[in-house]
Amino acid sequence: MSNLTPYAQQLRKNMTREERKLWFGFFRSLPLTINRQKVIGPYIVDFYCAKARLVIELDGSQHYQIPGKRSDSRRDAFLRNQSMEVARYPNNEVNHHFEAVCADIARRIHDRAKRFS
Repeated sequence: MSNLTPYAQQLRKNMTREERKLWFGFFRSLPLTINRQKVIGPYIVDFYCAKARLVIELDGSQHYQIPGKRSDSRRDAFLRNQSMEVARYPNNEVNHHFEAVCADIARRIHDRAKRFS
């Protein structure tokens, strides 16, 4: 068990409002597995679809400050080196354009799942 696993479990119990909205309002209805707060290497990703090798990240304000941008850049590079795509959505997009975010995620999952099946 990774030393990040207990922290990931805590994050699952304490999802942000936007994570809960996406989880209960969209992901749980999909006919494939989406993991939340998944440990991948030295990182915990918000959501992961293994069939499509797609990471979905919801970004709060800390992601738009210099340290957050640097951290995200390193993390995204690591995940891309694992043949994963990272899709990032600002929290305000989830709150104000939920259907568009869901449609974009569904399209990405569909396109990538075809490539990896």
